[in-house]
Amino acid sequence: MSESSESTVRLRPGDPAPEFTLTAADGSDVGLGEVLASGSKRVVLYFYPAAMTPGCTTEACDFRDNLRELDGAGITVLGVSPDPPEKLAEFREKEGLAFPLLSDPGKEVLRAYGAFGEKKNYGKVVQGVIRSTFVIEPDGTVAKAFYNVKATGHVDRVKRELNLA
Repeated sequence: MSESSESTVRLRPGDPAPEFTLTAADGSDVGLGEVLASGSKRVVLYFYPAAMTPGCTTEACDFRDNLRELDGAGITVLGVSPDPPEKLAEFREKEGLAFPLLSDPGKEVLRAYGAFGEKKNYGKVVQGVIRSTFVIEPDGTVAKAFYNVKATGHVDRVKRELNLA
């Protein structure tokens, strides 16, 4: 698959969510199938460009601040970036994040979800992480797919879409 075709991958509601196992900030392996099999009603899987940057910190802290409500609705939050587990561990500690942050340094999972490819950055077209969020049902299908999201206010939008707000 060429770089340009990677940016055209877009998952839609009803599509099977690509399975993955990634290393978490604490060094453990976390797989989508295992999380769903553990009794989670839904998974909110969000992709962000880089830990400890302003927008990514805003988004992560917004998930942190809404985690009790999401947990109460049976929703497991997973964050994915290309950062190494050591940087993710530092990010978790610094910001008090109580949900798994997963490392995808090869960007395979990012690409499988259409969360890596061409995007505009300060008016220039570049290859990079496309801030995206997916709601995955217990049967492993995509319920919601949000691409090119804004860090600020996104969690409220997800909650509205899930009838939690």
